[in-house]
Amino acid sequence: MRARSTNRGVRSACGWPPAVACLIASLACTTAWSEVDLPRESRVPGGIAIIELGAAVEPPGEVFFGGHRAPVLPGPSGWVALIGIPLGTPPGPQSGKFVPAGEQEPRPLDFTVKSKQYAEQRLQVKNKRHVNPEQDDLERIDRERKRIDAALGTYTAGRVPELAMRPPVAGERSSSFGLRRFFNGEARNPHSGMDIAAAAGTPILAPSPGRVLDAGDFFFNGNTVFLDHGEGVVTLYCHLSRIDVKPGQEVAAGDVLGKVGATGRVTGAHLHWGIAVNRAMVDPALFLPPQ
Repeated sequence: MRARSTNRGVRSACGWPPAVACLIASLACTTAWSEVDLPRESRVPGGIAIIELGAAVEPPGEVFFGGHRAPVLPGPSGWVALIGIPLGTPPGPQSGKFVPAGEQEPRPLDFTVKSKQYAEQRLQVKNKRHVNPEQDDLERIDRERKRIDAALGTYTAGRVPELAMRPPVAGERSSSFGLRRFFNGEARNPHSGMDIAAAAGTPILAPSPGRVLDAGDFFFNGNTVFLDHGEGVVTLYCHLSRIDVKPGQEVAAGDVLGKVGATGRVTGAHLHWGIAVNRAMVDPALFLPPQ
């Protein structure tokens, strides 16, 4: 169930005497924390665990999982930790770390990951170097991996993400997330995003407000854009034919990031859309309305 996004302080000022209305509006504007829409919970590899932390006026502390800081957000009945579960997480008991505000010693946040069996996907790629890179390619891939890790591991405290997202392009959303992939018969990493079918040149729109972290041409991902939405939530958009934004640029929901293309390791034009939460790649479908 999604929580309602509210700004009750400003709206409730309507009808009050001017002095009271100004005071209410001022208090609302100085508070960055208002109840946010939450994604659907799915405690499986590649899913999200939502753990209640209790009610408080200010954020209750910091949460970490797998060495990365996780979002702590105001939910419908109090503060919650939003823990992204990496695809490689084995099923069974797991534990995050909760460091309460003003304290040094972490407390465990225990939860259980359920098993999920993802299907296989077998693809034929024309460019053989995208299956078996040459030495120069490997050096480039290593440099780019550091850029990708830096972008996906970004945590911007105090920037509250809008998590009720819209699809970045209109098109058929595949269920490709988590698929065990084989390129030209050779096993590779599971698919860590959602593929959306769209014609080359289709505009790609920001699904929610964010800041451009990085943008450029990558060996496997092709032309790629990374957006920082705040609190450890980062999205990426791959295989673009054209990039229309620059690092550091602020974008609103619906702003054009670029155009759909077929750059990088692809079998045809489409958008690969990924979402990282505390650096874990999670299923983007959890952030969209059910189809």
